[in-house]
Amino acid sequence: MATPAAPEGAVPADHRPALTVEELCFASAMSCFEGWLKMDPAIGPRTMSYVTKFISRTLEKTHNLKEVRETLSRSVEVWVWLTKSFAAALPSLTTRSIGPLQSLNDPEKGITPQESTALITKNYTSLKEDLQLLIKLMHIARNLLVVPEPEIPQDLCAAAQFDKMLYQTITLCVNVTSKAYDGDILEETARHKLSEITELYKKLLITCLQQAHNWIAKNDRNKMSFWCAVLFDDESGEEQQDAGAQFADFRPDVAKMEVQNWIERNSRMCDKARQLLLDYQQNLGSRGSPPGSLAENSVLSWNWMPHVRPRADDIGEETKITPQWKEDEQDKFEQDRLYGRVSREVDTWWLKVRDPNYDEWIISMPSVEKAHQLIEGCKLSSLNRYPHSFRNDDQEGSVHSAEEVQLPEHQGPESEVRDDRHYNLPDYNDDMIEDEDVDDDESYGEGPMSGLLTEVPNILDPKQIEALHMIVKSCILDSAGISLSRAGENLQKTRCRMFLSLECGRSLLREILVFIAVWEKSEQSLIFQLTTQIVEAIHHSALIPFAWQSLRIPKDIISPAQTVLLRLVNNMFRTRLQDPIQPGSKGHLRDIKLLQFLYIQFRTRIVPECTALMHLQAQIRNEACDPVDFPVDSWDMERAKDGLQQFLDLLMTVNEPIEWRTCLIQWEAVFDLLVLLKSLESAVPKKPMVDLPDRSAHRRPPPPHDDDREPHDYDSADPPPPPPPPPIQEHAHKFPWAGIKGQILHIIAGLLQPEAGRSGPGNPVVQKQILQHNGIISLLNCCVYDDHNRFARERVQICLKWLMDGSAEANKVLHDLVAVSPPPNLQPAPDASGLTQPVPLRVDGIAGEVKVRVKSNNAQPGSSSSSAQQQHHPSAAYQQYPPRPSSAASNESGITTNSNTSTSSSTHDHDHISSQAAPSASNSNNSNNNNTHTHQSPARVHGPAPPSALTLPSLASPLISVSPSDYERFTKAYMNALPPLHSAGAGVPDVGGHLNHPMMQAVRNHGGRPEDLFKDILTLADEAARLAIGQPPFVSPNGSGSGSGSGSRQRDAEETEEEDFM
Repeated sequence: MATPAAPEGAVPADHRPALTVEELCFASAMSCFEGWLKMDPAIGPRTMSYVTKFISRTLEKTHNLKEVRETLSRSVEVWVWLTKSFAAALPSLTTRSIGPLQSLNDPEKGITPQESTALITKNYTSLKEDLQLLIKLMHIARNLLVVPEPEIPQDLCAAAQFDKMLYQTITLCVNVTSKAYDGDILEETARHKLSEITELYKKLLITCLQQAHNWIAKNDRNKMSFWCAVLFDDESGEEQQDAGAQFADFRPDVAKMEVQNWIERNSRMCDKARQLLLDYQQNLGSRGSPPGSLAENSVLSWNWMPHVRPRADDIGEETKITPQWKEDEQDKFEQDRLYGRVSREVDTWWLKVRDPNYDEWIISMPSVEKAHQLIEGCKLSSLNRYPHSFRNDDQEGSVHSAEEVQLPEHQGPESEVRDDRHYNLPDYNDDMIEDEDVDDDESYGEGPMSGLLTEVPNILDPKQIEALHMIVKSCILDSAGISLSRAGENLQKTRCRMFLSLECGRSLLREILVFIAVWEKSEQSLIFQLTTQIVEAIHHSALIPFAWQSLRIPKDIISPAQTVLLRLVNNMFRTRLQDPIQPGSKGHLRDIKLLQFLYIQFRTRIVPECTALMHLQAQIRNEACDPVDFPVDSWDMERAKDGLQQFLDLLMTVNEPIEWRTCLIQWEAVFDLLVLLKSLESAVPKKPMVDLPDRSAHRRPPPPHDDDREPHDYDSADPPPPPPPPPIQEHAHKFPWAGIKGQILHIIAGLLQPEAGRSGPGNPVVQKQILQHNGIISLLNCCVYDDHNRFARERVQICLKWLMDGSAEANKVLHDLVAVSPPPNLQPAPDASGLTQPVPLRVDGIAGEVKVRVKSNNAQPGSSSSSAQQQHHPSAAYQQYPPRPSSAASNESGITTNSNTSTSSSTHDHDHISSQAAPSASNSNNSNNNNTHTHQSPARVHGPAPPSALTLPSLASPLISVSPSDYERFTKAYMNALPPLHSAGAGVPDVGGHLNHPMMQAVRNHGGRPEDLFKDILTLADEAARLAIGQPPFVSPNGSGSGSGSGSRQRDAEETEEEDFM
């Protein structure tokens, strides 16, 4: 190309425009500050006080005065002085803070933290003064970029190479603030000095990030220069080349050269900046006047040096170019120029690692059969896949240890599931077994991390780190209005691909994600919103599957960074509900493909791994396995639960739009949900609402004998007794997986709901899938109260509503559950006093069994007066019970509610216990009455129903008197509370032997009318559904509603308060 001529309007070489007062003052201050740093000439403290005053005034003017800011931003002298000042300050600061200058770019050559601490405390005074001035100078540099035409100061900043000083300053700040200083061994004065200097370095780091953000704003060349400087690390490049196929044979050295060639081809500056640079070089630079000449070895130097041959593309060419790649071209620069795009190495890598379904559907969803094989294979090898690093030495010889487990020949479904067209389905064979000496610290990325910015999230807090997230977002987010290059390339997407192709970028992404979890940021925080936009940019490049695999940690089912990524994807999908994408569009199809990938991970890794842990928990619970062989600790279980919860939250979100819900139905998501539900049922015992205490605990200890007393008395001067030890953490094998059932039932209810705009029937495809996988039993088992999963029963009611609505087969199965076996004889023979032997009953929400006595109708005349009073006033005992939501059941049961004596109740009788004691039905002075009414009203009863004479005893005496005539009368009132069922044994085909369960037989004891059971279930489910959609509760034809009197009105108010939980 021809040598470019000077731009029109350039200032003649023999004329120099006059400087403003602000420029003169600032240039004078910078000259003195450079002498202060270099000690040439020697500058005294009085002069430095004037320097500090001039710099402070300049900073104030750049904050408040637009004219001053614009004038200084277009002054080449100002930018050159800033560069020279930082160039002189950085070596001095490095020597006084972390030792030799060589340690600035090589931390391994630096000194120890203890030696660095001694240096900082020794040079505290000078460090404090210099850092305060440098912070002000960086503030000025940041402010000068906030002008109406930012491209002019951006080009001047690059020409003066202030950006290189910026990188070195960030490196110094990171090296100082990331050192693990041990403040405990320092005295108070030294600790205070160290803390103050560290905070000053943090402030300088924050200002550097803010200046970098302003420098790259809306400037593709500066963005690419910054990206090249912070991402291409020589050490990480060598490690990445050794990774091989994991990163698709990416060559970072070749990519770096191609990016640098692109920067040189796009090195043309704006005309106004070139004019200012030419004027400065001709009037000051060429004559050697302060502050000196501009750099000549820069790829930008041809803009101000006419004798330098430019290699930049002609910006006047408006024609588009077609990328051409010539393998036989020897000149790399010419080869890249013909290609036109930023980097062919990055483009080739992206084609290999992007979502395989990017162009067309190649990978299909693994079938239910393959998922079942994965689950079984994972169960068989569960003890071997995790290292037992936390086990004690005396536990290594356990008979159930992983080293002695003999695995069958076919551990996993490798022959059927492993397929090149699938997303790396896990193989639960020997390759998944971790070595005992695995270093967990390395897997979590601890220790020195590659990349200039990777350590920043570990240094700054959420308020300080916002500039870093804004830099990443500005470089990679493909927002609306982004123009393409002449080669048709979206540079934002290219930088996003560079971000994930390099180890430094992946490390920074992991730290950004973990930062949200560490600081527990909410969806409304700015950091969370910025990170969501970063994930959105990765999604636009179809690289979330690659990012997911790169964030994986072998020892975890799901790593913390993956959990946060899921949360961000869920938030991204939730915004689609408010601003939906047109169905069938490119963006909508991209979302469906991402959802498919994530669900494949859910089916092939998350569900099998979590199910395997639950299987081990069930074995330990059944005493078939030793607890010491449980392969993970509570911290690992908590991480697994967090990941599972995020997956279920994502499914709850995508379950709302009909298009995404259809995909879940086609993939038979019900199978995976029921597998988890069944595994939880067998692994975790239900937590009761209250525990019946041991009666021996209420006995008072005998008074101490005189001979047992101490020989001396203690006075007030004796030390107090030691505090109780901290609570022992629950064992990992008893991990409760709290809240998981509620999420699963919520998703199943959503899948069962009818089409939009219709009130019924339920989805027939999902109904069939639930019946096919024997899901009714799993749903009914969730009706029993579990404090780990509150309101699970209410969600089951909605599931049963849509499951039975329109499905004759589901209704038949429920009929068979009730009518297959004859009712048992639950009435033992009475004794001479008219009372039977105590009969154990299960009360929902209360641990264990409650013993009751059944009073015969032919009671002896010598029975207690309290019994007679209870027979004449049966309603008194029933005032303890909450009214039933079904008016039919309430009327048949004879339940009455008195507004003057009824206690506070709720429709969810198993979730709430009255805090008000029920009035006693007998005279309080009667000495023969041992059954007092001084505690909470009971919850739903399993087995024989609560009779009219039922009274709950005190906690010290759990014995109940029951009238046999009331067994049948009140069974229907509590029929909706089915006991836990098990699918073992004989019974109705495809249903199981749960029909012969003793509790099931007790439930069936209601006179052989199963229709009443279904009426109760459907009525209760109807009311739950009405509460969820805001309709009024069911009212019977006689107007009694779900109850009567104030009890009904009070229950309606409580139902309204609990609407959010539905």
